[in-house]
Amino acid sequence: MPAPFRTAFVLREVEQLSVEETAACLGVEPTTVKTRVHRASRLLQWNMPGELVSLFPRTFAFDRRRCDRLVARVLARLRLG
Repeated sequence: MPAPFRTAFVLREVEQLSVEETAACLGVEPTTVKTRVHRASRLLQWNMPGELVSLFPRTFAFDRRRCDRLVARVLARLRLG
């Protein structure tokens, strides 16, 4: 993502600055901030799904033995309760 879009997006969406505060920080008009944030959001929508999908197998790896142990412990506690 181009730096101007990324910077405006981070200031608005992450740091929660107002449009006017962001414009003052960047030395641009408020309408420019709105445009940059909108374009950054669109770029994220277009690019993130593919990147996230490629991470899923490693991020949410299934470990059957660990899962079975965890489920057994939870069920045992529920029976005692």
